[in-house]
Amino acid sequence: MRRGQLLAEIDPRDVRNAFEQAEADLEVARAQVATTAAQRKRIESLAGSGVLSPQDLENAQLAETNARAQLLKAETNLRLATEKTGGVTIRTFSFLLAGIALVSLLVGGIGIMNIMLVSVTERTREIGVRKALGARKRDILLQFLIEALVLCLAGGAMGVLVGVSGAVALQKLAGWNTSLSANAIVIAFLFSAAVGIFFGLWPARRAAGLDPIDALRYE
Repeated sequence: MRRGQLLAEIDPRDVRNAFEQAEADLEVARAQVATTAAQRKRIESLAGSGVLSPQDLENAQLAETNARAQLLKAETNLRLATEKTGGVTIRTFSFLLAGIALVSLLVGGIGIMNIMLVSVTERTREIGVRKALGARKRDILLQFLIEALVLCLAGGAMGVLVGVSGAVALQKLAGWNTSLSANAIVIAFLFSAAVGIFFGLWPARRAAGLDPIDALRYE
C-alpha cells in the first residue's frame, strides 16, 4: 500500500453510515438488556414459587449476561465510530484551512511583489545614485530583499498577534479548547520569511539590473 492510499480511500459517507449503524446497534442492545432483565426477574419470581425450575433461571441469567456483553460491545463500537467521525471531520477542516492558507500566502506574496516593484520604480534615481557611488549589484539585491523580508515578517507578527488574540478570545468567550504552540508560531514566521524572499527576489533582481546612467536620467 502506497503512502496516502488509505487516506484517499476514506469516504466520509461511509464513516457517517458506520456511526449511525453503531448508534442503532446500541439502541437494540439496550432494548435487549431491558427485555432480558425483565424476563430474569419474572423467572426468579416463578422459580421461587416452584412453577419454573432452577435451570430456567440459569438460562435467563445467561441470556441477560449475553445481552449486557452485546451492550458493552455496542458502546465500544459507538465510541470507535465517534472517534473516527471526529478524525475525518478534523482532517477535512485541516485540508480546508491549509487550502485557505495557501491561497492567502499566494495573494499576500503577489501583493508584496507589486509593492516592491512600485518601490523600485519610485526609487530608480536613488538606485542610480547608489550605483554611481560604487554600490554593486549584490548590494542593491540584498537591500531590496531585506526590505521585502522585513515587510513580510512585520505582516507575520501582526498575523500571529491576531491569531493568538483570537484563540484566547474563543477560549474565554465561547469555551473552546484552544492550544497555542510555539512551533506553530516559529513555522508561521519561517513561512513569512520564505514568502518575502521568494516574491521579493524578482523586484530585487530588477533593481540590481538597472543601468546606472538610465537610472540617473529617470524622471
